[in-house]
Amino acid sequence: MDDDHLNHHQKRRRREDDEDLSPSAVDNGDVDLSLLEALERSQSSSSSAPVEVLDLRTLKKHVLAFERRLNNNIEARLKHPDNPERFADSEIDLHDEIQRLRVLAGAPELYPDLVSLNAVPSIVGLLNHDNIDIAIDAVNLLQDLTDEDVLEDNDEPAKVLVDALVENNALELLVQILGKLSEADPDENAAVHAALATIENMVEVKPAVAEIVCERTRLLKWILGRIKVKEFDGNKQYASEILAILLQGSPANQKRLGAMNGVDVMLQAVAMYKSRDPKSSDEEEMVENLFDCLCCLLMPMENKERFVKAEGVELMLIIMKQKKLAYGSAVRALDFAMTKYPPACERFVDVLGLKTAFAAFMGKIPVSKKNKKETFQEELEERVISLIASLFGGIVRGSRRDRLLGKFVENECEKIDRLMELYVRYSDRVKAESERWDKLEFDDLEMDEEERYNRKLEAGLYTLQLIAVILGHLWSSEHPRMRARIELLLRQQKLTKKDVKHVVQEYYDNIGDLDGPEEKERAQAKIQKFIDAF
Repeated sequence: MDDDHLNHHQKRRRREDDEDLSPSAVDNGDVDLSLLEALERSQSSSSSAPVEVLDLRTLKKHVLAFERRLNNNIEARLKHPDNPERFADSEIDLHDEIQRLRVLAGAPELYPDLVSLNAVPSIVGLLNHDNIDIAIDAVNLLQDLTDEDVLEDNDEPAKVLVDALVENNALELLVQILGKLSEADPDENAAVHAALATIENMVEVKPAVAEIVCERTRLLKWILGRIKVKEFDGNKQYASEILAILLQGSPANQKRLGAMNGVDVMLQAVAMYKSRDPKSSDEEEMVENLFDCLCCLLMPMENKERFVKAEGVELMLIIMKQKKLAYGSAVRALDFAMTKYPPACERFVDVLGLKTAFAAFMGKIPVSKKNKKETFQEELEERVISLIASLFGGIVRGSRRDRLLGKFVENECEKIDRLMELYVRYSDRVKAESERWDKLEFDDLEMDEEERYNRKLEAGLYTLQLIAVILGHLWSSEHPRMRARIELLLRQQKLTKKDVKHVVQEYYDNIGDLDGPEEKERAQAKIQKFIDAF
């Protein structure tokens, strides 16, 4: 493409325009009026040029012109395969025609017509073009056509387009082109971002694409390779964001990545921030994305096992002790790792994690710019409570259990005082929210039981239930000092064991069977013991 010639021509015109504003034209600060009139005339004549209306007729015209240019290029390349000069012109024409197609993003309602005109196979085919610049043009075109701002309020046309793209192997070719692009080149670097953006846009329109793309292509492998690169840049950040999207709510992708050594790669990636903070807000966002990926990975049991084997528990504790920005994220990862997985809880106690966890439980949280926010403090508090509840659930007997219970007796039972303080705070909040909804309930705002329960969960009921379950564990230990302390604190707050029992009962009634009926029975049997004990 003769961009240099074009730039030279534009520069020359700018110089000529500047020459027109010669000293004679500007006299004592007064601009020559004839110049302004000439400028106005030229602007009005250009603005009166007809604006092209995007309708079916225009679409057909664009598609036909595009197909013609594409065929010319294919023919020229077949005729003169060893003589690029002979097909260079057809490539410039094709490039121009692809640029013109980008106007279609202004009329997403025409996408079903674009599909029925059979233009999608030709557009997608360009991703495989021998000239990388043409392939990049195609990537940019697809990014424009699938842009979420463009597709807003056009759900059906968007689905038609995305289905056609999937059917014509766009995902395979987009991932293939990621492997061909050199990020050292600015245009190719931008194309990497555009290819990832197109995949993200397609997932947005059709969530099933998240699993399809990982099934059919080597995207996960490419992303892992990108995350392994130590230096931070925009594409590494975007790769981490795309990975978080692919893993969210997809057990298949979580297991797939786990089998590809994904847990280890994530641990290595976050380990870089154990003793240093990210240098920019973009890098900070990437670290959060990496921890999001790690937490998603820790949903399947086999990945929890990989996490423990790779010494993930130890790494998270080191991050907590360093008190850097990733502190809260490390707590979250430990919470995910230890939920319903006793080996992680046992490892946590063995590597002396109790001291670090209970410091956080007592509110000794490192303060930084981000951590000052009330929402952050609250979320962290809830995570730590969940983590301690997981420890009680995972460590049921032996010396580890004794060490865990012992934490609540030391220093004049200060941990029980803190637990009751949290119980009262969350209990008051849930009560206040319930009363607020009772006042709001008019005929048009009636809530069924399930919705009412979900609203209470949002207000902090789940954390209140976990606190009550921890109290259940303490009470069931039959430790006289603990029981005496709990009863004293309940009396001081004008509460009784019945109040705690009621919270535990509601938790029992709402235990779901997501992990199967046997697991539900087992979970309910554990909670029933606390109900009986109270």
